[in-house]
Amino acid sequence: MYNRALQGFEKKLSPDHTSTLDTVNNLGLLYVDQGKLEMAEQMYDRALRGCEKALGPDHTSTLLTVNNLGLLYVDQVRQLEMAKQMYDRALQGREKTLGPDHMLTLDTVNSLGILYADQDKLEMAEQMYNRALQGREKTLGPDHIETLETVHKLGDLSKKQGNIEEAEQIYQRAMHGFEKALHSEHTSTLRVVNSFGELRMEQDRLTEAGQMFERALQGHERALGSEHPSTLKRALEGFEKLLGVQQAKIYIPVLDTLENIGQLYASTGHLEQARETSKRALEGVEAVFGRSSQRYSKLTAVIASIDKPADLETLFLERLLFQ
Repeated sequence: MYNRALQGFEKKLSPDHTSTLDTVNNLGLLYVDQGKLEMAEQMYDRALRGCEKALGPDHTSTLLTVNNLGLLYVDQVRQLEMAKQMYDRALQGREKTLGPDHMLTLDTVNSLGILYADQDKLEMAEQMYNRALQGREKTLGPDHIETLETVHKLGDLSKKQGNIEEAEQIYQRAMHGFEKALHSEHTSTLRVVNSFGELRMEQDRLTEAGQMFERALQGHERALGSEHPSTLKRALEGFEKLLGVQQAKIYIPVLDTLENIGQLYASTGHLEQARETSKRALEGVEAVFGRSSQRYSKLTAVIASIDKPADLETLFLERLLFQ
């Protein structure tokens, strides 16, 4: 559809007309959703050059494409420094053009927080998240879904910093807020549920963690319209039946939950289930992020440790002995 529109605009208007460039940018968004990151980068680069020429470097459309390039570079993992450059440029331009508290400015601030968190620059991430949160609470209100997304990110950051009690309180706010603003099985709510499961894992509350992960996985499956699964296997088969194997692989919330369930199985000594679930997740991580990504490397290491059952069984016995 976008390709047909692009061809039409190029023929009737020109390759550098703003309507043509909007379509080029939208094609980039589509390619990102499909996991075709190199093609997305080509579209964004073309849109950026065109917008800079036609509109100027600080026009909102130019800055939108700059911001999209930053998001893309984060997805590509290996280009985090390029992502920071794009975000810094987008932030400076949006602060100048739109103001420090404009929603688009705060979007870039929030994205910088995510980038810093991914780089383990936790203090800088906290500064960005707090600025985004204060701005969104002021501009949108404390219960707006974008405000709650930043609350969720702050919870993740607190967990990463080892502030477990604080993280739990923040997750509670995010989860209750999403349940109220959306519903209990909306994907935003379920992402918080999944994060809660990770927190329970760190607290060694494995039964509760399992309940959280199952709720998240089953909720994602129902949100996509398939019938309610009674087991993990049926849930996975439901995704593949509903979306097709390839599309199920690249549904990122499901990948997150599969990884967590794999870790839970490993921690409780269920090695076959851990191996099967983690390998399913690895296929999706490869499809979305590529073999060169940090996420792929980490998950490969997890699977390698699962394939050394003696180490995991020792860990499991130690858990039983010292409970």
